[in-house]
Amino acid sequence: MYSWLELFPALQGIDSPGWHSACEQAREMTLPGNQPVFHSGDSCHQFLLVLEGSVRVQKLSESGREIVLYRVESGQSCILTTACLLGNSPYQAEAFTETEVRAVVIPAQAFEQALDDSKALRNFVFEGYGRRLTELLMLIDAISFGRLDCRLAARLIKTDTAIIRLTHQQLANELGTAREVISRTLKEFERHDWVKLGRGSIEVTAPGALKELAAM
Repeated sequence: MYSWLELFPALQGIDSPGWHSACEQAREMTLPGNQPVFHSGDSCHQFLLVLEGSVRVQKLSESGREIVLYRVESGQSCILTTACLLGNSPYQAEAFTETEVRAVVIPAQAFEQALDDSKALRNFVFEGYGRRLTELLMLIDAISFGRLDCRLAARLIKTDTAIIRLTHQQLANELGTAREVISRTLKEFERHDWVKLGRGSIEVTAPGALKELAAM
């Protein structure tokens, strides 16, 4: 068994000629942090499985605003890559490594052949697709209908540590809004003594109050 399959239990039991061929053609690669993985408009030539690290997939508007769609982390595949391979279409978003990333890539033709003769591989691909689609629908719902202060509070208490090292622009990208809106809302939180703002950091001082706000 290929060692990288340990992170993908659903793929370990696949016994089909196409999948064996795909595994033989797969190669491991390492990407440094803060580097592009693909850009909007690029063609897709390989299926990606992340072993270690985090890849941020985001959409950039014509005005320059960014919104984080999702992250691909250890044991996951990128559904946008899957969609491009299945639809023979270019990427409609962009992706960057957030940390050093170790991944396995399978050539597009080998992946397509494996998909044809393996129901288990199809299940793995479409179950992941379904989960991400649900997450994206929830993101759209939150952006369209959710209160920004509640969503920001939920994002701040999501982190285990009291001090969050994120810029206002990074939070704006994640929550699909403008940096100025995030800064104004954080200032309001600070006025209530719920957070303490620093340069490139936010210290949560009243997690209970933020949790209560997030639940509204």
